[in-house]
Amino acid sequence: MPIRPRLFTEPAGSYFLLGPRGTGKSSLLKARHPQSLYFDLLDAETERELLARPERLRQRVAAAPPHLPVIIDEVQRVPALLDAVHALIEQDHRTFILSGSSARKLRRGGTNLLGGRAALRTLAPYVAAELGAQFNLSHALQFGLIPLVVEAAHPGDVLRSYAGLYVREEVRAEALVRNHGDFARFLEVAAFSHGAELNLSALARECDITRRTAEGYLGVIEDLLLGVRLPVFARRATRVLTAHPKFYYFDTGLYRSLRPAGPLDRPEEIAGPALEGLVFQHLRAWIAAHPDHSLHFWRTRSGVEVDFVIYGPTEFVAIEVKHSARRRSADLSPLRTFASDYPEARIALLDRAKHREIEHGVACMPVEDFLRQLQPEGPLADALSLRGELAS
Repeated sequence: MPIRPRLFTEPAGSYFLLGPRGTGKSSLLKARHPQSLYFDLLDAETERELLARPERLRQRVAAAPPHLPVIIDEVQRVPALLDAVHALIEQDHRTFILSGSSARKLRRGGTNLLGGRAALRTLAPYVAAELGAQFNLSHALQFGLIPLVVEAAHPGDVLRSYAGLYVREEVRAEALVRNHGDFARFLEVAAFSHGAELNLSALARECDITRRTAEGYLGVIEDLLLGVRLPVFARRATRVLTAHPKFYYFDTGLYRSLRPAGPLDRPEEIAGPALEGLVFQHLRAWIAAHPDHSLHFWRTRSGVEVDFVIYGPTEFVAIEVKHSARRRSADLSPLRTFASDYPEARIALLDRAKHREIEHGVACMPVEDFLRQLQPEGPLADALSLRGELAS
């Protein structure tokens, strides 16, 4: 995969770098640390050697330059190595970078991420700012921004095989589920919940499985970093709010590849969640660089909903996403309701229109402008053009 500069700042010291397959973790680490000792646990021989004799890690590290970090790629495949890593950090003061595409074995191994001795970072799909002039909104809505897909000569073919790769190499290899057919069906049915409130009971009925099994399948999706639940924003709530989280796949291209489409599906039924998901993954990349902030949605029991709420020490922003190119006053109503409960928040509408404006106190801007301007490590309000345009 070609090496494209990423907007990712490495923490000082040892750290875990987690992210789904194909997000470019290996390429990033090899490019930034070309002289480091590197263990690729996807290599069968390396995995077999260290699985049989984890103490070999200490021997190899002892011969490596002490000022360079040691990189272990796909560390979840041999979680027993973390005991040796822990000792080398504590006793020899070595620095490690531990990448992985699954959090399940790391958590179940009782490692607790090395007891806090290593920071936790995530690597998201590309954001528009990393692609620069090559970013194309229509292409991103169709194929997503997973680097493995974006850099492929035939992105559609790679995307179609992506979910199957996970089922084959991760789910089956780790024996995460008993019935692979049911799990594959669950992946497809869950696509209908992308960008919507999650109703596990309904998903279970649709898949003809128990609710407990559905909860387990959702846990596998989250452990493999393929999807995430988005909680409701309930701080200082003055209204009765929904109790269910929303669900998103980590990349809009993955959603499109899993979501069945037929002649009875209206285009907006797929395009709307795809656009909302694209904004979600950009906001999630921003949150990853600002771990003191959190990402939510807001929905009252009566059905008034704001797609995203970002809350933290420096930002309190509510964002509504619309696929329409025509702005209507009704599109602003949920944001204005939110602002009446939280006058401290800044509010913004992102849509497919071509111009920016302030309407009824809401900053309205083209969604493509926002995506292009968002810098993961910069102020969110700069990307929304709120500073100087809209008072708190």
